[in-house]
Amino acid sequence: MQKIRQYPILILLIINIAVGVFTFRSYGLSWDEPLFYDYASALGYAYSPKEWFSGNFDLENAFGSSGSDHANRGPAYILLAQPVVSLLESFNIDNASAWHLVNFLTFQLGVYLFYRLSKRWMNETAALAATALFAWQPLLWGHAFINPKDPPFLVFFLGAFCFGFEMVDVFCTEQSAKHKVWISTILAAFFLGIATSIRVLGPLAGLLVGMYAFVQLRQNGIPALAKQLAMYATLAILTAFLTWPYLWINPIQKFIEAFGFMSDNPTQLQVLFNGQLYRADELPRRYLPTLLILTLTEPTWILFAMGLLAAFWNQFKKATRNTTLLSSFVLLFLWFLIPFLYVLLRKPPMYDGYRHFLFMLPPVFIFSGFAFEKLFEIIKTRQIAIVLVLVLLAPAIYGATQLHPYQYAYYNLFTGGTSGAFRTYETDYWLTCYKDAVEQFDEQNAKLFVKREPAMAAYYASENLSIHDYRAEFGEIQSGDFVLVNTRANEDIKTFKEAPVVLQIHRGNAIFCEIKKIP
Repeated sequence: MQKIRQYPILILLIINIAVGVFTFRSYGLSWDEPLFYDYASALGYAYSPKEWFSGNFDLENAFGSSGSDHANRGPAYILLAQPVVSLLESFNIDNASAWHLVNFLTFQLGVYLFYRLSKRWMNETAALAATALFAWQPLLWGHAFINPKDPPFLVFFLGAFCFGFEMVDVFCTEQSAKHKVWISTILAAFFLGIATSIRVLGPLAGLLVGMYAFVQLRQNGIPALAKQLAMYATLAILTAFLTWPYLWINPIQKFIEAFGFMSDNPTQLQVLFNGQLYRADELPRRYLPTLLILTLTEPTWILFAMGLLAAFWNQFKKATRNTTLLSSFVLLFLWFLIPFLYVLLRKPPMYDGYRHFLFMLPPVFIFSGFAFEKLFEIIKTRQIAIVLVLVLLAPAIYGATQLHPYQYAYYNLFTGGTSGAFRTYETDYWLTCYKDAVEQFDEQNAKLFVKREPAMAAYYASENLSIHDYRAEFGEIQSGDFVLVNTRANEDIKTFKEAPVVLQIHRGNAIFCEIKKIP
C-alpha cells in the first residue's frame, strides 16, 4: 500500500492491465497481423548457430512467407515479443490472442514511460491525470491490442526520448557515479536502437536528444559530453543492426533503401475521407489535421492549447529564464511539429488513419498535463479537482466502453461519434470485425466467400463453415452461398448490392462488416 501511495502510476497500470487481461480475447485479428506474425516466427532462423554452420544458410528464410513485403520492416519488437508469445501459447492461449495481450502490455510500458517523462516538468498529480488521458484514448487503447507495428514504435521512441534526456542530465551532474552514467547511456541507446529498428524515423529521437545535449554543452561547458554522445550513438547503431537481419547484407545501403521506401510509403489503396474515395497518395493536406481533431477525445486539443500556453508563458514572464527548461519545452514541441509539418509539406501516401504517426501524440498529452497543473492551482478544493478530472476523462471512458472491442474506430462528437463518421471516414479499416462475424454466424455447412483477407475469417471459423476466397473463386459462387464483406472504402455497397443481409457487425449506426446471402 505504501508503494502505491509513493508511486501513484501503479494504480493506473493495475487498472489498465486488469481490464486488458479480462478483455484481450475479444479483439479480432487485424489486416496487417497474420503475415507480420509469420515474420516473427521465421526470425529465429537468422539467430540460429545451427543454421549458420549448416552449409546452406540463406538469410531470406528469416523473412517469412511475405519476405518481399516485410524484410525491410525492422523486426526488433516482434523479435523481443516472440518468446513471451510462445510462453503464453503454452498456457493454451491462441496465437492471435497471445500477441494481442503482449502488444497491450508493451503499450503499458509506454504508459509508464509517458508518466516518467511528464514528471520532469510537472507534479505527480498533473502527470497522472495527463497519463490517464493519454492511456485511455479509445484510438490508442484499440491500437494497443491489434497493432504490432505503430504502438511499439511509439513506446520505444518515447523511451528513447525519455532515457536520452535522463542520460544527458546524469552526465551533467557532477556527483554522478561512473556506473550511473554507463547505465543511463546503455538504456538510452537500447531504446533508440530498438526504435530505429522498428521504423527508420527512430533517429529523430536521437536528434532531439543531441539537441538537448548541445544546449547543456553550451550552458555548462562539458567537453566530455561529446564523447559520451558518440558512445551512445555507437551502441544505438549496434542495437539496431543486431535486431534487423535485413541490414546484415549491406548495412548502409539497406538502411538507405528502407528509409527511402518508408518515406515514400508507396501504395494505391483507396481511402474514404470526407465522404469521398481518394488514392492514398492523392489525399488533401487537411487529412491529418482533420483526423487529429476528430479521433481524439473532445477535451484533448483544448487542454493542449492551454498547456502549451502555460508552459511557455511561465518561462517568458520570468525575469531570469531557465534556458535548459525552455529548450526542453521547445524540443518536446518539435517532437510533434516535425512529423506534422512533414506530412503537410511532403504529402506522403497516408492510409489507415494516421497510424504511422501515432508516435507524435505523446507531446500533445504532456502539454495537456501543464493545463491540468494550472487547473489544480486555480481549484483549491481536492474533491472539485477530482470531479473535473473525471469529467475530462469521461469521453474517453465512455467511448472505449461503447465501442469495445473496436475502440480504434473512435470518432468524437465533433463528427457525431463513430456513427456519424460512417460513410464519411474509415472506421474498422483493418477488418477486425471478421472475428465477431464468423463466430456469430450460425449457418451450418455453409460456404462463406470472404471479399478480403479470407485467412483472417478462417482463423475463427468452426469446422461447419467452409471459407473461400471471394476474388479467387468468384466464378464458383452459387445461390444459397454467403458473402462476408467489409465496409472499408464502401466495399459492401459494391458487392452483391441487392443480396439480403443476414448478419451485421456494427456499433450504433456504423456498420463494420456484414454477411449477405446470395439469392
